Amino acid sequence: MYRLLIADDEALEREGLEWIITRMMPDTFHIIHASNGREAIQKADEYRPHIVMMDVQMPGIQGLDALQEIKAHNPMVKMVLVTAYQYFDYAQQALTLGVKEYLVKPAKRERIVSVLQRLVDEIKEEKATRNEQLAIRDKYLQLLPLAETELALAFMSDHAHPDDVEHLLELLGVSMDQGSALVIAMKSPSSNALQQLQERKKPIVDAAKGLFSEQVKEKYRWMVSPLIHEHIVVFVFAEQLDEAGLLLEELRGIGAELIQVLGQRFEISVSIGIGTLQCGLAGMRRSYDEAVFASTYPGSWGSLCAFEDLKHPTEEAFQLYMRKSAEEEPTERTYVELAIKRIREEREQQTHNVVDRAASYIQERFHEELSLEEVAEQVHLNPHYFSKVFKQQTGETFIDYVTRLRIDKARELITEGQLSLKEVCYMVGYKDPNYFSRVFKKVTGVTPTEYRTR
Repeated sequence: MYRLLIADDEALEREGLEWIITRMMPDTFHIIHASNGREAIQKADEYRPHIVMMDVQMPGIQGLDALQEIKAHNPMVKMVLVTAYQYFDYAQQALTLGVKEYLVKPAKRERIVSVLQRLVDEIKEEKATRNEQLAIRDKYLQLLPLAETELALAFMSDHAHPDDVEHLLELLGVSMDQGSALVIAMKSPSSNALQQLQERKKPIVDAAKGLFSEQVKEKYRWMVSPLIHEHIVVFVFAEQLDEAGLLLEELRGIGAELIQVLGQRFEISVSIGIGTLQCGLAGMRRSYDEAVFASTYPGSWGSLCAFEDLKHPTEEAFQLYMRKSAEEEPTERTYVELAIKRIREEREQQTHNVVDRAASYIQERFHEELSLEEVAEQVHLNPHYFSKVFKQQTGETFIDYVTRLRIDKARELITEGQLSLKEVCYMVGYKDPNYFSRVFKKVTGVTPTEYRTR
């Protein structure tokens, strides 16, 4: 029910309105009365009405003043001005408060119902719009971590397409004018270090994210890669060019704290490498490579090392290191290809699992009315994305897959000969025997009747 506040200093007017409304719009409103402007404000604060019907002329606080006060505390409220002919000028002033509806005393019951129904429809539409916006926002927030991971991997790889990077930057609202990479390289004291780190990768990454969230807050944009092969990368971007000078200094402070926090919490030895300030896709790849170089620089293990502080490596030495890294085994390289390979493997496995769940759901219910949107919702995917991955994994579109299951079952039932063709039609999920016959012939080359008489 909707809450309706009727404010009028004449009790007969309030009761008359309530009588009309409750009989012509039953079970629609919970009605609250107020006999003056001050009481209307108090009741509005207490009950938070959806609609207020306010008489213009009342003792004490006038109707427009009361509406203004109510609107200030409840911006979504719908307001109806109740006025007599001689006070109609007030209606013009009320427009500035957002009052779009008015009733002239004595109002006909049809007019009262028309106004209230229009406002109820407006409230319903606004609620549906808000729910849709919340759903879109929820989907957006679910996509953000995936988009951040994709962008981090793009900065770490030589194979990312610039257009894909541009789309991710736009989605995340990130500018590449000034940014730097921070690499967290880690080791565990035990012999099965890699396995232990993989088992604890989520809490380790969450700890890194938590520290950045606490220290950086909204000052810079940043994203954290997954933990892959004892290695996490954080890309940090300055929103304003005048902040770029402070960025590296703040990264040093955060890096030093990361060494302490991860060491104490997870008993792992951590080395931090920080790349130089760069811009653009190529620049961020360069900063990443510099951060890896610094994190593995001889004598730097267990501490923080910024590439710009290194005195010995020249550009030639750095390029030699990069060429040598490309020739070595993955466990000794910059981890980029291994990172991407493992991420792809994990995502491929997740996709297989999703499609397997979807296929099981379809096989259980193919004889019912079944839509792609329903199945996508069951596996918590956007319908468009689900349609794409379903075809990639099964080799069939959703419709073709369901059709094949239905026709295969129809063949089986026809062969058994226990049911009529009409019954078979209904048993496999079709409501129209003629349509079933056309689909059956399209798939098998013969009609159901011809198939039975073979």
